[in-house]
Amino acid sequence: MKVRAAGLEGELNVPATAPGVVVFAHGSGSSRHSPRNRYVADVITEGSLGTLLIDLLTADEQAMDQQTGQLRFDIPFLANRLVVITHWLREQPQAASLKIGYFGASTGAGAALVAAAELPHLIHAVVSRGGRPDLAGNALHGVVAPTLAIVGGNDLEVLELNRQALARMSCVKVLHVIPGASHLFQEPGALEEVAKLARAWFTEAFAKSEKLSAVADRAE
Repeated sequence: MKVRAAGLEGELNVPATAPGVVVFAHGSGSSRHSPRNRYVADVITEGSLGTLLIDLLTADEQAMDQQTGQLRFDIPFLANRLVVITHWLREQPQAASLKIGYFGASTGAGAALVAAAELPHLIHAVVSRGGRPDLAGNALHGVVAPTLAIVGGNDLEVLELNRQALARMSCVKVLHVIPGASHLFQEPGALEEVAKLARAWFTEAFAKSEKLSAVADRAE
């Protein structure tokens, strides 16, 4: 279903039995049309999870960014857009009661972690694909959502940046390295592995969060 949130174009897909929705934070110069993220979204949806593929920039901002490349690295700006989108999602009838997770790619992972730190009670899981969690800076200390970082074994610089960033985080965190994969996971089977890992991570995190909520409700 095509949607518009705060002037941003997106596609929301929520299966009837979905326990949660995964919001995609696209990376450098990318958009909701990213073939890699769309593939991952399809695999996640096959697991009966909802997805929201949405641009973080308006059409005018995208045109400007194509010329300057400025906004794609403005992590606070992109994180704020994710926060706005998340609040919008909570107002939609088909998603109001569902758990929310972030899937961030490249610079989008940094923005996702900043937003997750700002919304600790709303974001229940984060997955980073070839991401730059280091760009989240001091916000890393405030992330409470279980975080999975997936990096290609041949993406050496990004791999080291992920190791350093995850060392600064106190939440549940896992670094999964796909041997032989490059930054864009173009190798045979690499992106499929990313998608399946992400689906399993969100499924488990949403289920655990649901159990904790049930326990809290009984305690009250």
